[in-house]
Amino acid sequence: MAERFERHRQAWTAAEIQKLHTLAKKGMALKAIAKALTRSEESVKDRAKADGLSIAKLR
Repeated sequence: MAERFERHRQAWTAAEIQKLHTLAKKGMALKAIAKALTRSEESVKDRAKADGLSIAKLR
C-alpha cells in the first residue's frame, strides 16, 4: 500500500521552502524530496515550479 500523507493543503513554512531549495540544488529526485518533506510529489513539484527550481529527473 502506498504511503499516506496526513497533511492536506498545508501552507509551506519558511523552513520547508529552504529545505526544498537545498535538496533541489543537491540534485535529489522528486520522490526523495517529497518523502523528506512529508509532502506529495505533486505539491513539491508545484512549489518548485513557483520558485523557479528545477528538480532532477532520474532515469
